[in-house]
Amino acid sequence: MTSSARFESLFFEVFEPLPRQGPGSRASARRALDLCKGLPPSPAVLDLGCGAGAQSFHLADLTAGTIVAVDLHAPLVDRLAAEAARRGLAERIQPRVADIGALEYAPRSFDLLWSEGALYNVGIERALRLYAPLLKAGGYLAFTEAVWLNPDPPAEARAAFSDYAAMGSIADVSGLIEASDLSLVDHFTLPNEDWWNEFYTPMVHRIDELRDVYAGDTEALAVLDELAREPAVYRRCSHWYGYEFFVVRRAQQA
Repeated sequence: MTSSARFESLFFEVFEPLPRQGPGSRASARRALDLCKGLPPSPAVLDLGCGAGAQSFHLADLTAGTIVAVDLHAPLVDRLAAEAARRGLAERIQPRVADIGALEYAPRSFDLLWSEGALYNVGIERALRLYAPLLKAGGYLAFTEAVWLNPDPPAEARAAFSDYAAMGSIADVSGLIEASDLSLVDHFTLPNEDWWNEFYTPMVHRIDELRDVYAGDTEALAVLDELAREPAVYRRCSHWYGYEFFVVRRAQQA
């Protein structure tokens, strides 16, 4: 049996160097931002669960704002800080190591909260409750969330999300938004290319590299086989699940 420490070590060895740590793209970020009507010219942005910061750099490119980028995994935050400095963006992108479920920012600090694939760590209902007060009046929360796209998914699709019991449908998430202090602006499903172009294709290449590194290490190869199942299952089951980009807003008179 693989130890949890060995699995975690190899997990980060696979995921830390990737261009991004989950599905997404500049085009989808642009589409979500276009739904955020009335943002100030230089919005104050909080990127929740930033990882290595692929979306942080999209936000810096697509807005003139300042982005506070928060993640609990320090190596990814360090990588983001180094890349921001290399790109001359150190004054606009401010990486922070912090738990996105225990932030200490003052109420009404941000025009835009952004999170790609990270809010499952907090739970959508709790996230809506925690983050609404951080928004200025008329501010936006834009986030992607794993959802079931069709009912009765096959067993292998359900097994892929066995550690996310709260995963629901688009209607389930929309219902949580309607019951919160925020209102739904719109939503859209990430296209398949958002999974493959910058996430799964580099992930598969990285796993193949590590198979060579760990040739003969049966424990390491078993972990890599387990990680490789994720893109394989998505290839077979993308009809059943995906990521939905939700854009919600705080009332302008909040």
